[in-house]
Amino acid sequence: MARPDKAAAVAELTEDFKSATATVLTEYRGLTVTSMKELRRSLGSTTKYSVVKNTLTKIAAKNAGVEISDDLLVGPSALAFVKGDPIDAAKAMKNFQKENPLLVIKGGIFEGKAVTTAEIMKLADLESREVLLSKLAGAMKGTMAKAARTFDALRIKMASEQGADANVAAAPAVEEAAPAPVAEAAPVEAEAPAEVVAETTEAPAAEATETPAE
Repeated sequence: MARPDKAAAVAELTEDFKSATATVLTEYRGLTVTSMKELRRSLGSTTKYSVVKNTLTKIAAKNAGVEISDDLLVGPSALAFVKGDPIDAAKAMKNFQKENPLLVIKGGIFEGKAVTTAEIMKLADLESREVLLSKLAGAMKGTMAKAARTFDALRIKMASEQGADANVAAAPAVEEAAPAPVAEAAPVEAEAPAEVVAETTEAPAAEATETPAE
């Protein structure tokens, strides 16, 4: 490979290392061209699977600040630069390996740290971000539905209590509308006996008819 081509290849690999959320190192010895195409298709558009030269990969990794053990850069190598969900990529590679055991997963880089083949397999067993979001959405939907039922029950209860308060408030109005009781007549003073009246009226007349003695 000419020097300009090497420089361009190193620059491209360096950028791939920097932009990837995870990188998986594999050995593809024995895989056919058709199998390689199937692997790329299973990984999807968010993962770039490239056959690389070990020497250039080591230089690019160093330029990107990524540490890769020399043991991983042995034999025909291909790197999966994951730019989507690492769990989805790990699942795709694990499933592909079941049908194509010639694919060897040697290790990788996840969140800036080196990971082993076993750790990548464990990552593949986790639920993907999409599945977790779907479950979260389902849980939130259930919670919102429960909250809505609670609010409806509270609204019905408040409406019922307001109706009861309205009935209580209306009761005094009925009492006030009732006719007021008729006041009792004031007691009439008893008339004096007729004899007493006669005495009081006749006594002055007697005094008036007397004539003084001469």
